[in-house]
Amino acid sequence: MSRIGKLPIEIPAGVTINVSPENLVTVKGKLGELSQQVDPEIEVAVEGSQVLVKRPTEQKRHRALHGLYRSLIHNMVVGVSQGYEVKLELVGVGYRAENQGQLLDLVLGYSHHTFLELPQEVKVEALTDKRSNPTITLKSCDKQLIGQVAAKIRSFRAPEPYKGKGVKFAGEVLRRKAGKSAGAK
Repeated sequence: MSRIGKLPIEIPAGVTINVSPENLVTVKGKLGELSQQVDPEIEVAVEGSQVLVKRPTEQKRHRALHGLYRSLIHNMVVGVSQGYEVKLELVGVGYRAENQGQLLDLVLGYSHHTFLELPQEVKVEALTDKRSNPTITLKSCDKQLIGQVAAKIRSFRAPEPYKGKGVKFAGEVLRRKAGKSAGAK
């Protein structure tokens, strides 16, 4: 039995969940509206202030989908009620980030600026303080979309293992390598 799939999803105040006959789950809250198409064999039921996800058999495919859809629906409920936030740090001399609305302008040590147009669902804030690395804060109600945007920004200059320069997630621990001098002994 799936341990994750069995858990009921609590519906917080101010959040409404609607399940259509085609198994389209729509979650509305103060931060937005999200929807997810669920496999027709998986049953989603709203009972009182809980959402239950049930599977028809113990097949491997049904067990996998059971936990998957429970997690996706839970992420939507948390997203529309609390939202998600991802912070990125720019580590390196001369690395900068600025935003004009939904356009993010990055200076990452290349000969040119890197521009990224962000989707309307993602709110961005670029902050540069003296004596600290520039940070980019992304906020959204869609966990999947915010993770995809953060990974795209990180891919412009992934952290390198020798000096740690690049774009990294706040709190990310990098595996560092010793340089040439370590092998000379």
